[in-house]
Amino acid sequence: MSVQSVDRALDVLEALADHGGEAGLSEIAAATGLPYGTIHRLLRTLLTRGYVRQESDRRYALGGGLVRLGGVAERMVAVWAQPYLTRLVELSGETANLAVLEGDFVVYVAQVSSPRRLRMFAEVGRRVLPHSTAVGKVLVADRSRAEALALLERTGMPRKTANTITEPAAMLAELDLVRTRGYALDLGEEELGVHCLAVPVHDGGRVVAAMSVSGPAERIDALDRDELAEGMRQLAAAFGTELR
Repeated sequence: MSVQSVDRALDVLEALADHGGEAGLSEIAAATGLPYGTIHRLLRTLLTRGYVRQESDRRYALGGGLVRLGGVAERMVAVWAQPYLTRLVELSGETANLAVLEGDFVVYVAQVSSPRRLRMFAEVGRRVLPHSTAVGKVLVADRSRAEALALLERTGMPRKTANTITEPAAMLAELDLVRTRGYALDLGEEELGVHCLAVPVHDGGRVVAAMSVSGPAERIDALDRDELAEGMRQLAAAFGTELR
């Protein structure tokens, strides 16, 4: 049985997160469906605890109190992910990564390296924009088209390589494809010569993380994508069950 006040407070925090970490009262109300009076009461408590702060323009933003919780949670998720990423390396022969969406950025929180001499690295803690990475596409594809478009407009979709998708309409079409086939690709869009394949990690309802393999383009392209994606989805499903 859920506690209504707790559910509603979490709804407010998630609404702020979905708006890039900052939103006005009307945006929170539209996202949560809660009455303004209820939102005000919840925000007062969250402000007192440091989980929300109010900016000079009276908009609300996620507060510093979440940093400690988030840091501890990310470290725990990274520990839990290690055996699944290790199995993913065994499955693919390539480096395996786990990433989450923090505001408008993708953050790599865990990695197990390929045993091969030539291998790819995405440093744990590295922050990248989602439009040029397979993990980012998977994470944004879980949002509504309106939320995805708002995020893409905030980031500006800068070009990283000649292969980067930089037009919102093209990215929305790409996200539709990700939803249809169940995995995302980065074909040299973040770094030339590096290809990646990513699948979502669900906690029972939402996509909470993305699991990927990355490596030299010729080696990734030599793999059977559908077969690899199916194996990755099974690992992601098992890991998602552990997160519930």
